[in-house]
Amino acid sequence: MSLEYPQTTYPASANPGRARQVRTFVLIWLGVTLVVGAAAFAAIFVATGFILPSGGMLPVNAAAAAITSPTPIQMRVVQPTSTPPLPTPTQALALAAAVTSTPTQEPSATPTLTAMQSTAFDFGIQVQESFDIYDYWMTVVSDQLHLDWIKQQVRWENIEPVQGQYDWALLDVVLPTAQQHGVRVMLSIVTAPEWAREPGADLTKHGPPANFQDYVNFVTAILDRYPGMVSAIEVWNEMNIDREWASVNGLSTQNYMRLLQMTYQAVKAIDPGIIVISGALSPTGGWVEPNGVVSAIDDFQYMDGLIQNGLLQYADCVGAHHNGYNIGPLVPWDEAPRDPEAATAIFRGPFDNPHHSWSLYSTLTTYANKIQLAGGNQRLCITEFGWAVAEDLGGYPRGFEFAQDNTLQEQADYLIEAVQWMEESDIVWLAWVWNLNYGAQAGWDPTNDNVPYSILRPNSVPAPAWDAIARYRMEHFGGNS
Repeated sequence: MSLEYPQTTYPASANPGRARQVRTFVLIWLGVTLVVGAAAFAAIFVATGFILPSGGMLPVNAAAAAITSPTPIQMRVVQPTSTPPLPTPTQALALAAAVTSTPTQEPSATPTLTAMQSTAFDFGIQVQESFDIYDYWMTVVSDQLHLDWIKQQVRWENIEPVQGQYDWALLDVVLPTAQQHGVRVMLSIVTAPEWAREPGADLTKHGPPANFQDYVNFVTAILDRYPGMVSAIEVWNEMNIDREWASVNGLSTQNYMRLLQMTYQAVKAIDPGIIVISGALSPTGGWVEPNGVVSAIDDFQYMDGLIQNGLLQYADCVGAHHNGYNIGPLVPWDEAPRDPEAATAIFRGPFDNPHHSWSLYSTLTTYANKIQLAGGNQRLCITEFGWAVAEDLGGYPRGFEFAQDNTLQEQADYLIEAVQWMEESDIVWLAWVWNLNYGAQAGWDPTNDNVPYSILRPNSVPAPAWDAIARYRMEHFGGNS
């Protein structure tokens, strides 16, 4: 769920955060004790003025304000029947500090949002570029799958490896070709190059630039070069885990919000019609390393911090990720142990260690309710969702044992069930399936963590999901628009 390139052997955003998420869950459930809940509450309240509800830490004043906030969206809200183990007092205080650290600069006045493209629900797919046959893949997207959106991840470090020197080869192919086929493009722009990183930053991990203006300048350069070819921009990716936001200042909602604010304002100054999406979070629990470093912040807690620091002023759509592990899209986290899949599942995470981050339904409905309770009218943009399948691969990537439990038919059923629910619930604006063809680009290597999600399977055989998506598109949308 993060870096979504075949050469990257990284767990998540789909892709980069998934394996890390699984390892994090295991560590959390093995290492966190069940008997210090009261101490955690007391320590947090006394030291920071925070309380810790089941969904993560929320400032007391924000919790009080929520009482008089607008009525939550009219849909089934997840009501846990049990609460995941609380962190120890030391861990809880470290996590609270990570979310409430002083921002480097206060946000400016709220901008005026401008009219954009249709707000009707739509969905697309992520495509791995292959320069020599990219026109073919766009034909597949538009004429066979009948989709009119793709997601393209843009790794800043690859395009501007030296400050001011750009290699536009990737986007020179992707953007004009997509435009020729009537396919709209969402760019997810991530990974600062080494020259832009903070002094002392861990360069073995991805992270933000020292000067956020450098990122803004890069985004601006893209829009100046390709006017009218970019329909949406996702500002960063999974910034609640240090694998994606390795900063000397740690994981900080305030610092990310400064980056989002600056980028939002710059994009709107160039083209007000471009949809600005906040970086999708990695669905995960919080984790503090033995040395006290916060390496992951619970996504519910991090979302609270984003909202408190101006998210709803500087995002047209709130980004989200979810890969369904080995449960269906509408299974709440606390009902997973009673789901029929529990009887035969090899991977036991959602069934033996229930946690909200296993569940697409719980994750997305909770985000949506947080937004509405804060007075926002933004919907979600699911910049990556899918189900991994090992059925025809002869193996699976390390950390992706859940891929053994999903069949190709279940992949198709889950994807369509998720899309239908997104459309009917009216809490999702745009969504992108992860993924079309990474399997082919990686030679269907069973150890590559992008391959199990591909809907193009070994020997270039379309998975059942391929036909299911095309059929749903034609029946509900009338094909590529």
